Amino acid sequence: PYTGEREAGKAGIYGGIGAVSGAVIGAATSSKKDRGKGALIGAAVGGAAAGGYGYYVDTQEAKLRQTLRGTGVQVQREGDNLTLIMPGNITFPSNSADISSSFYPTLNSLVQVFKEFNKNGIDIVGHTDSTGSQQLNQDLSNRRARSVAAYLEGNGVTASRISSFGAGPSQPIASNDTASGRAQNRRVEINLRPL
Repeated sequence: PYTGEREAGKAGIYGGIGAVSGAVIGAATSSKKDRGKGALIGAAVGGAAAGGYGYYVDTQEAKLRQTLRGTGVQVQREGDNLTLIMPGNITFPSNSADISSSFYPTLNSLVQVFKEFNKNGIDIVGHTDSTGSQQLNQDLSNRRARSVAAYLEGNGVTASRISSFGAGPSQPIASNDTASGRAQNRRVEINLRPL
C-alpha cells in the first residue's frame, strides 16, 4: 500500500487543489481583460506550491517508513501531518523517563531524517496507561516526552522546531482494562506538522 504510485497520487491531489485555488484567486484579482491570464498564472503558482509540499511530505513519509522498518515504531499519516507512534515497551523501562539504550539507534535514525527534512514542527507527546495516580502518570508522561526532546536537541535537531508535553492517561488508544490495552497506551508520539 505504500508504493510510489500512491505517493505521486497524493502530491497530484495537493497540486490539483492548489491549482484550482490559485486559478480562482488569480482570476478574482485580475482585471476583466487579463482574467484568463491571471487564472493561468494563479493555477501554476498554486499547483506548484501545494504539489511541492505534498511531494515533500510524501518523500518524508517514505523515508521514515524505510528508516523505521522493523523497529516497532508505527508511521501514520493524516493529510500533511505525520505521526510516529513509539510503544513504551521499546522506548523506556517501566516507571522511568530514562530512554532505553536499545532505542538509541532508532532515535539516531530519526535525528538524521529530521535534519534532512527540516520543514516540520516536531511535537512530542508522552502517554501513559491509567494505572497509578493521575499526578504520577502526568509527571511520567511529561518527563518521557522531555527526554525524547532533549535527545533530539542534543543531537542537532533545531530546538525551535520541537515542543514536548505529557498527556498522562487522557488519550488512550486501547482499553485500560486489559494488560495488552495498557501496553498500547504507554507510548510516545511524535507529530510532524508543517511549520
